[in-house]
Amino acid sequence: MFDIQEIRSQFSILDREVNGKPLVYLDNAATSQKPNSVLEVCHAYYTELNANVHRGIHTLSQLATEEMELSRRKIQKFINAEHDFEVIFTKGTTEGLNLIAYILTQKLQKDDEIIISYLEHHSNIVPWQMLCERTGARLRVIPIDENGVLQLDYLDQYLSEKTKVVSVNQVSNALGIVNPIEEIIAKTRKNSDAYIVIDGAQSAPHFDIDVQKMDCDFFVFSGHKMYAPMGTGILYGKREILEALPPFHGGGEMIATCSFEGTTYAGLPFKYEAGTPNVGGNIALGAAVDFMNRVGHENIQNHENALLEYAQRQLLEIEGLKVYGEKAKRTGVVSFNLEGVGIASDVGMILDKMGIAVRTGHHCTQPIMNFFNIAGTVRASFAVYNTFEEIDRLVEGVKKAQRMLG
Repeated sequence: MFDIQEIRSQFSILDREVNGKPLVYLDNAATSQKPNSVLEVCHAYYTELNANVHRGIHTLSQLATEEMELSRRKIQKFINAEHDFEVIFTKGTTEGLNLIAYILTQKLQKDDEIIISYLEHHSNIVPWQMLCERTGARLRVIPIDENGVLQLDYLDQYLSEKTKVVSVNQVSNALGIVNPIEEIIAKTRKNSDAYIVIDGAQSAPHFDIDVQKMDCDFFVFSGHKMYAPMGTGILYGKREILEALPPFHGGGEMIATCSFEGTTYAGLPFKYEAGTPNVGGNIALGAAVDFMNRVGHENIQNHENALLEYAQRQLLEIEGLKVYGEKAKRTGVVSFNLEGVGIASDVGMILDKMGIAVRTGHHCTQPIMNFFNIAGTVRASFAVYNTFEEIDRLVEGVKKAQRMLG
């Protein structure tokens, strides 16, 4: 059974007021709120288990290690990785993408090519630009059409023996557009030997993820967008690839032996987890997976899709409101502007005075905004705890903003 009020009761922050109004939190694509079960796990770690992991023989260290490695196994099942050691703890999607771009340096040379898309977050653009600067490779970008949909004919044209990396997001953070990942991977496998990287920051909170079925080489996502603390994330990589590539950071934990004459590296996953990890956060990420499993992935997806459909239908009844990507397959996000209102942030400030939290601006996707010839959008993004009544409040708030700013 899907009981929205029971789910909302697990998020204490939803009871607070903002500017004298009940909070309506619609900025979930930036970060989701955390259920009490996740917060309790964080608190329990620091009050009952606080110790470094893997290196201690004392009881607290061993218990903390067991809890963090249990979390790793939960995440392995969550994304259906073949091995738990293919799951690398990171600070988030951005660190995961930078890690991949760095360790692939030796695999690229001058005139090799990296393919990304117009729909990427800056974190899936800049690391590849930096890799091109290091190696002399060049970036090729799959364009979008007027609906924000990728024009995959260009992928067919771009793929060649020069293609070394194809890196795309599964869901656009700015528009919520769901990209045809299966088709992109199939085309890439058929026409090149490129490494395939999938940015799952906006898909892991909403979809069932199966990295084996997907057949990507790398998959990255952030914990804080799926009910876990900030500063947590996952990089999945195929065993044979991770074993063959060099480490990212050097230091403690990632060594097998270390001397002044040289160092040998630890096996997976520790080769890529140098230094003291975010133990409490990593354990809490497993608790967030538990929460999502209890609610049920199908329930989450069905509820969020219903919210999106309802929000778009109600918003489009407002004269002069434009939804970007309106006709594309989307999830979790409605991104819009009001005709005659020059700055999206003005709408956001009025909504905030009404207790409604949305995101405004370019959403770290300036190429998308340039394509549509706009400075930014108002973005409302949904999570499992949002309600249709909250969308009604959003719509009324947008109407008020239109009256005030028009």
